Amino acid sequence: MATRKANSPAKGAGKKTAVKRARGKLAPGKSARGLDAADVAIAIDSPEIAEVAALVREAGGAPIGAYRDPLGGRPLMLASLPLNAVQPTPFQRDLSPTHAKRLALKIDETAAFLDPLIVVRGDDGRLWTPNGRHRLAAAKVLGLKQITALISPNDQLAYRILALNTEKAHNLRDRSLEVIRMARSLAKHRSTSKESQLTAEFESPDLLTLGIVYEKSSRFAGGAYGSLLKKVDRFSERTLPVSLREREGFAARLLEIDVQVKKVIAALQARGFKSPYLRNYVVARINPVRFHKVKKGDTAPPMPLAQALTRMAAAAKGFKLESVSNSDLAWVAVGAGAQAE
Repeated sequence: MATRKANSPAKGAGKKTAVKRARGKLAPGKSARGLDAADVAIAIDSPEIAEVAALVREAGGAPIGAYRDPLGGRPLMLASLPLNAVQPTPFQRDLSPTHAKRLALKIDETAAFLDPLIVVRGDDGRLWTPNGRHRLAAAKVLGLKQITALISPNDQLAYRILALNTEKAHNLRDRSLEVIRMARSLAKHRSTSKESQLTAEFESPDLLTLGIVYEKSSRFAGGAYGSLLKKVDRFSERTLPVSLREREGFAARLLEIDVQVKKVIAALQARGFKSPYLRNYVVARINPVRFHKVKKGDTAPPMPLAQALTRMAAAAKGFKLESVSNSDLAWVAVGAGAQAE
């Protein structure tokens, strides 16, 4: 048996170091950086931030507070600004009206505008926001008079936002896990609340079901089952602890169906079918509501989720391999491409 060299790192050591850093522990040999707490806060009338304070007042706003960035030590000001005093940078991505309206709706439901805009002084002397175009538009949809902003005297920050914007967008797995974790926490503190009373927090009922599935199988292909769940999954009128127990059963049944789907895929591959859309095709074929058209204003599902899962499981077990053709898979590929556009 080969032995590891004395100076070579243990397998997974790099990963463990990264985890420690992510948890806020310094790597060996590293010293703490940045300012001490006493050096962070500064007065609004401090000379190093006076120019920004004057700019805020000139725009019709009000300085709220000032501090030095804990890392670089540069002064920053938190202020309230009139909406018409701030413009998006001229080189920012195009506005999505749909996203802005949806953001406005969620902000209104929360009754709190929590994320200040990042604002700098632009080349034309006006106040620019390099990363807050949709929040600014949402504030206008809501009819706000003022908006909170974090203002930097460093106008070059307007050109560095893209480099700083490295946060990973939520995919279906991330969103589902976040929702189910939130639900479990709320079930402890608001055990008498009905699931249907928490729609603003959970956004969509299928995220609750998928969240439980992802807890049990992190590699579950949730997107393939999205069409089914969107049509038949609804918020429950039962209390949250009871509804979560019921969803545990739904999640277990989905996983059982997926086991059968994997067997069908393997059998099709053995017959020479190599399409990357095999899973989507098989799941669509066994989806009992695939031909059901959702009409605007529909609230009742075409059938209960439990009934849909029963039919789906039966269809998976009775799947006829000989009925599959390459032309069928080609149509699935076309549909998948259309959804991606």
